[in-house]
Amino acid sequence: MRDADDPFSGVREFVEAVRTGSFTAAGLVLGLTGSAVGKSVSRLEARLGTQLLHRTTRRLSLTAEGQRYFDGWVAILSDVAGLENSVTEGSGKISGRLNIHLPAAFGRRHVMPVLMQLAQAHPALDLAVSFTERRINLIDAGVDLVVRIGALSDDADLVARRLGRQRLVICASPAYLARHGAPQTAAELTERDCIIGTRREAVPVSWLLRQPDGTLTAQLIRARHEFSDGDAMLEATLAGAGLSQLPTWLVSSALSTGALVPVLETFSGAEMPIHAVWPRSRYLKPAQRALIDALVADAARTDAGYWL
Repeated sequence: MRDADDPFSGVREFVEAVRTGSFTAAGLVLGLTGSAVGKSVSRLEARLGTQLLHRTTRRLSLTAEGQRYFDGWVAILSDVAGLENSVTEGSGKISGRLNIHLPAAFGRRHVMPVLMQLAQAHPALDLAVSFTERRINLIDAGVDLVVRIGALSDDADLVARRLGRQRLVICASPAYLARHGAPQTAAELTERDCIIGTRREAVPVSWLLRQPDGTLTAQLIRARHEFSDGDAMLEATLAGAGLSQLPTWLVSSALSTGALVPVLETFSGAEMPIHAVWPRSRYLKPAQRALIDALVADAARTDAGYWL
């Protein structure tokens, strides 16, 4: 079949170039050279008679026509993948590639062991795992599943399964407390050295505090140090760089040994939900279903460190 007769010709190259941000990166995904991907997209544009991408030496960006074409094909390719999954689902075979995004510290400690067990049990299953705190569009990025900590936005295109919740505690090292003393009121957090994770744009930096009546309030803080990784936040807190609000699954060992000391305990105990999230589809990949079930089962363990 000639390219002109094949409606799929150049489409996967175009979609991956948009998802990855460059022809070179798309080529790595597709097993092609960046040059081959670029030429394929150019032929696609010539066939359509319109420009889909703006090209610069640094990045690719979509034209208005390219955005409509990309959105349409992402939905079509999702349906095609779903159709294939529905055909193979009856066999119970767990295979193919799962593209997964995880929060760094939680993903390494709680999700990676589950993924490794799943991969060992199913040799035909391939994994592509990214560790990031950044919120992404799962459908546009071609991601099969993410784990998100915190409140979820209302999105009709996504499905979520609650895994559990994490409890938060404010703590510091003995060395920091020896130098600066422990805060006695929540208001003092606006004057202290506080260590935070990646902040969200246009949102004031605050910590979630549980009040004596059980209600939760957002307390503004002074954010001195910012780290995108929970393990880095823990290391900085252990090193005496400041106060930090961290989940008990991350700091329980340090608290038990005295390497960290809880402060403002009257306000501790705030909780944040943990969810597995995936794109809504008529068909769920057998591998997606198996991973979701495995995560739920793991969260139910009494020693999981987070709770259903």
